[in-house]
Amino acid sequence: MRATVTALARRAGEVDPRIVDTLLAVALTGITLVWAVKDQAGTWLRPDTAAILLTCAANLPVAVRWRVPGTALTLCVVASLWHHSLGYQPNVNNFSVLLTLYTVTVRRSLAAGVAGVVAAASVWWWASLTAAKDMAALNVAQSILIVLTAWTLGLGTRRLADRNRRLADLTERLGHEQEARARRAVTEERVRIARELHDIVAHHMSVISVQAGLARYVFASDPGTARTALATVADTSHEALEEMRRLLAVLRVDRRPSIDGVYDPTPGLPQLGQLVERVRAAGVEVALDVTGKARRLNPGVELCAYRVVQESLTNVIKHALPARASVRLRYGCDELVITVTDDGAVQRGEEGGGLGLIGMRERVRLYGGEVRAGPLPEGGFEVTAALPLSPPQEERGDQ
Repeated sequence: MRATVTALARRAGEVDPRIVDTLLAVALTGITLVWAVKDQAGTWLRPDTAAILLTCAANLPVAVRWRVPGTALTLCVVASLWHHSLGYQPNVNNFSVLLTLYTVTVRRSLAAGVAGVVAAASVWWWASLTAAKDMAALNVAQSILIVLTAWTLGLGTRRLADRNRRLADLTERLGHEQEARARRAVTEERVRIARELHDIVAHHMSVISVQAGLARYVFASDPGTARTALATVADTSHEALEEMRRLLAVLRVDRRPSIDGVYDPTPGLPQLGQLVERVRAAGVEVALDVTGKARRLNPGVELCAYRVVQESLTNVIKHALPARASVRLRYGCDELVITVTDDGAVQRGEEGGGLGLIGMRERVRLYGGEVRAGPLPEGGFEVTAALPLSPPQEERGDQ
C-alpha cells in the first residue's frame, strides 16, 4: 500500500503543468457556461452563440497563462468586457481574469502587474456597476478587494520564488565553496605528508647511505668499524620505519596503532639527543648547546623545531662532509631560536637549491616564525629559525 501511494505521489509530481492549466481552462469554461445557462434571475440577455464564443475566449486563455501571461490576461479582459458590453450576464467570465492577473504578477515586472490590476479592476467594476444598481458602491468595493487580493497573492508568490531562487544560488555557491575548501584541505594535507616524508626519508637515508658506504670501504680492513657502521644502518632504518608507520597510522585511522596499542611519540626536542648521536655516527661531529629554561612546548612547535634541526644536519651530511656542526637552542620568554652552523667547505646557495629549506620555511611560517639561511663569511653555512612561544606557565599565572 505504501509503495502504491509513493508511486502515485511520484507520478503526480511528474504531471506536466501545461496539462494542468489546460484542464483548468476547460473546467472553468464549462462551469461558467453552465452558470450562465442556469442563472435566469437577471434582466440581461440569455446566452446565445456569441455569448458562448465570448465565454470560451474569456476562459480558455488560462491554458497558456504561464507561457504567455500578458497575452492571456489581455485576451481574458477583452473578451470579458466585450461579453459584458453586449448585455450578457455581467457576473460571469471574471474569475479567469483573476487567475491571469495572478500569473502576470508572479512572472512579469511590477509595472506589468499594476497594469494588470487596472485591467482586471475594469472588468470587475463593469460587472459590479451593472449587476445590481442599488448595491453599486458595495459591489465596487468588493471587486477592488477581490482584485487586490489576487494581486497580493501574486506578489507574495513572486517574493517567495525570488527568495527560493536566491537561496538556491546561495546553496550552490556554498556547495562550490565547500568543495574548494575540501580541495584546499586535501592539497594542504598532501603538502604536509610530502614534507613529513621528505624529512623522514632524506635524513635517515642520508645516514644509511654514509654508513653503508663506510662499511663497504672498511669491510675487509677494519671489521669492527664495519660492524659499527652496519649497526648504525640497522638502527637508523628501524627508526625510519617507525616514523613511517606512525605517519601511515595517521592516514589510516581505522587501523589498529600497533600490537600493544601504543606508538612511539611524535619526535620533538627531547629526541634531539638521539638525532645528534645518529648524525655523529654518520661522521659529523655535532655539539649541542641549550640556553635558557627548557620547557614543554606545543607538540606542533616541538615537531617543527625538531624537523628544522634534522633537515639542517641532513644537509650537512649530504653536502658538507667532512664537517663539524653545532646546534644551539635558546629559550626566550616569547621565542625559541634555533641555530645550526657547520664549517663545511662545500659552498651552498642561500636558497639551498632543493626542497629541504623550502619545506623548512613553510613549516616555520606555519607557526608564525621565520628562517634565515646562508653561507658564513669565514666559510660554512648557518641556518637560524625563530619560533614564537607562549609565556612560561609561572609568568602567565603571575599576570
